[in-house]
Amino acid sequence: MQIDGKVFVITGGARGLGFGMAQHLASLGGQLALIDLNQASLDAAVQQLEAAGVRARGYVCDISVEDQVESVFVAIRRDFGALHGLVNNAGLMRDGLLIKLKDGKLVGKMSFDQWSSVVNVNLSGTFLCGREAAAIMAEQGEGGVIVNISSVSRAGNMGQTNYSATKAGVATMVTSWAGELARYNIRVGGIAPGVIATEMTAQMKPEAIERMLQAVPLKRLGEVSEMAHTLQYIIENDFFTGRIVEMDGGLRV
Repeated sequence: MQIDGKVFVITGGARGLGFGMAQHLASLGGQLALIDLNQASLDAAVQQLEAAGVRARGYVCDISVEDQVESVFVAIRRDFGALHGLVNNAGLMRDGLLIKLKDGKLVGKMSFDQWSSVVNVNLSGTFLCGREAAAIMAEQGEGGVIVNISSVSRAGNMGQTNYSATKAGVATMVTSWAGELARYNIRVGGIAPGVIATEMTAQMKPEAIERMLQAVPLKRLGEVSEMAHTLQYIIENDFFTGRIVEMDGGLRV
């Protein structure tokens, strides 16, 4: 699929990795519908894209709420007249140990709210947005592409029972949807990044970053531009579907 002139939805698109990918698609002529929770962030992102001569609009939506997702995709289809791609990027992290003991006594455990809040956004939100986007693309009859952002943590990671489970689920959706949606010429791919240099990692303590880098053969963080390049490859390669691209600097070698 050529990106120029096509309409792409990016969830969590107002900041960080989502906005970085939006900027890259915009530089290639894509039109952007950004979904996020914060109106001010959306306004700033859209203003920046429009200043570069790109057609863009922002939509406030909690992707874990079904009727909000349904309504926002109706609005996007109305505003842009079409939909060609979805990047399921929005995600939530609420890390914690499953249980914690001190002197043989239970002193803490991952709460159900920690679990369910992450599941609702990362897993249910991805499902809802994927379902609505697929329905529009199938009805249009022009094909399309869905890209789910998973994580290296999909293999399991200490302190991330909730996050790892959802990112594994997001990855399996890629395989399931690719098989189901191929009849409509809708391709589905995924990216499983390691640690990417974003606003979030910039706030981490240097010693924490250094510990992470020790496990990465390339000894550096990934760049948002590298994630965006991977996204571009998936969108433009019409024989790519049902697969996850590991973009982690060799972390899982």
